[in-house]
This record gives sequence, structure tokens and C-alpha cells, in this order.
Amino acid sequence: MRAAVLNASPVAAPYAETRPLAIETLDLAAPGRGEVLVRIKAAGLCHSDLSVVNGARPRPVPMALGHEAAGIVEALGEGVDDLAVGDHVVMVFVPSCGHCAPCAEGRPALCEPGAASNGAGTLLGGAIRLSYRGQKVHHHIGVSAFAEAAVVSRNSLVKIDPDLPFEHAALFGCAVLTGVGAVVNTAAVRAGQSVAIVGLGGVGLAALLGARASGAGTIVAVDPIAEKRALALELGASVAIDPRADGAEAEVKALTRGGVDAAVELAGAVPALDFAYRITRRGGLTVTGGLAAPNERFALAPVSLVAEERSLKGSYIGSCVPSRDVPRYVAMFRAGLLPVDRLLTSKGGLDDINAALDALAEGRTVRHVITM
Repeated sequence: MRAAVLNASPVAAPYAETRPLAIETLDLAAPGRGEVLVRIKAAGLCHSDLSVVNGARPRPVPMALGHEAAGIVEALGEGVDDLAVGDHVVMVFVPSCGHCAPCAEGRPALCEPGAASNGAGTLLGGAIRLSYRGQKVHHHIGVSAFAEAAVVSRNSLVKIDPDLPFEHAALFGCAVLTGVGAVVNTAAVRAGQSVAIVGLGGVGLAALLGARASGAGTIVAVDPIAEKRALALELGASVAIDPRADGAEAEVKALTRGGVDAAVELAGAVPALDFAYRITRRGGLTVTGGLAAPNERFALAPVSLVAEERSLKGSYIGSCVPSRDVPRYVAMFRAGLLPVDRLLTSKGGLDDINAALDALAEGRTVRHVITM
């Protein structure tokens, strides 16, 4: 099957010229015990993919990229008895084992074996099912979805209704879980509270939809790109702010009587987190879910945590429980409460993926979906 393979990292832009992702014909082994073969139908392009290409998040290479996807079950490995061939599924990029300490606490997003296998570029349990001319090709966080097919752990899949369009279903595997979950699960936003969303990519705009669905009062959308601010207003933001503008912080504080109850940073950049923290009110909560580069540092005056009773909290995959949250968010989409389809700004084929990376890096797209 054909797949987009990253053979070296970092690679510099423009990606349409440097072509970091090579479309190769890989060998895909049959699913082992506890694994499933899925025919990929749609896969979303995310900044987490871009961060592997540009070296911000180092991963072992060669690697078949892609982690946000939906498809159809084609074959079942030994021991998988709760799915059937033909089922439609969404892929989740942390395969939770169900037995480690975080899983036992109901926090599968922090699964320890899942994190270890993702870091090593293997499936849960250590297997590698991809190869090219006899050489192993690593899995991207347990999924490797920029491909015609993938073998994944059963624990990476959530079954969905077959009438949900694949191009929309794919977004629930990362953008929606991460963004909506950061607001609903991590920040636990309540009706009437003021919320700021800092960073209006696919994940950030999903968070905005989550804030609106939660009944938030004032919703402040923050991003330097005018087109994204305009879309945020269409999706329900009360006001859209350019953080680079003079007086941006003061404007937010004036609108919200001293700062927002909860600021959710989803840009993956330290200046964005700094802005989010500065516009959070005394006694408020700042959530960061944007995954800045591992070597970056955030300067913080600890006295503000004490004297102002401030809280700073991380959110990984929206602190989600995938088997619970994917069906919930799909139901909200069907009810018109989460118009996830508005996040889909472009589509293309596998051969166009490098040009699509440029559009993502330059902020010209919210969510680009690759259809197979």
C-alpha cells in the first residue's frame, strides 16, 4: 500500500520543493494479536505532523506519518472480538492499555505503555508492521494514517456510526478530542464563564466550539491571522483579538473585568502561553494543550500562583476518555452543537501532501483532509 514516509528530520520549508514526505509503496504485515487492519478513508493534517517534519518533536525515522484518521475495518487479529469487518472507526493516537496507573485512574490519555510505544515508533506491545524493501518503517504515534491502510492496536480505535462522513469523522481523532476536551474536561468550563482560546488552528477552533456548546459567556478568540479571527467570529466568538496589537492584553481585561475565568492555549508556542496566562483573572485557570517544542521554557513568577490563587494546567488529548468522548462529541455534532464540518477548509490526495504542509505551516488552512 502507498504511504507518506518521512526519511529524515528536520526538513526545511518550502515543503513543496524539499518534499520531506515521499510517497512509497510499503509492505504491511497482517495484524497480530490485539491488532486491526483498517482501510484508511480520510486523514487530517495537523501541526503535530508538521512538528515531526520540522524537528520540533523528534521521532525515529523512517516513519510513516499521520495520526488523525477514520476508516473501515478490513481484518481482525487474534483476540479482537468486539469489532467486525466493515465497521467504521476513528483512530486515536494514544493506545491505552487499560491496566497501568493512569488508565486505572480513568486517565487513558496518559497511558504509560502507550506513551512508551509512541516514543519508540511501534504499536502498543512493541511490534512494527510496516517495512520498505526489507527495512522497518516506524509507526507515527500508533497510527501512521497518511496511507491507504494501517495496522493499529485495537486500543487505538473507536467504533462510529457508518453514516458519518469520513472527512468529518477523521477530525474527531485529534482536533475535536484535543480542543473540545481541553475546554470540557480539563478546564471544566461552566455556563456563563468567560473563556479565551489562544491559537485558532483546527484544535483551537474546535475548543471554541466546545466553549460555545458549554454555554460560556464571553468567548475571546486570539490569533495573529486575520482570516482565522474572522472564522472564529462566525463560529461564535464574542470578540477576536490580535495578540500582537498594542493594548491587546488590556483590551481583553477590559472586556472581562480583569481577565477571563479560563484561558486555553492551543498554539504550541511559548508567547501564546504567556499571553494566555497574562489575560487570566485572579483565581482563574490557564490551560495549555498546544505542545510546544521540548526544549522551550516558560518563565513564570511563582508568587502569582500563590497571591492570586492562579492555576496552570496541562491538557493532553483533551484529558479524554476516547470510548466515552468520541461518541459524545459525535452526538453533539449531529445535534448541531459542534459544527465540526466548518473546520474542514481543504481536501486533497496523498500526492499533494507536501504542498498541504506548506499551507498548514503558513496558516493558510485550518484543517486539510487527505482522502483515499
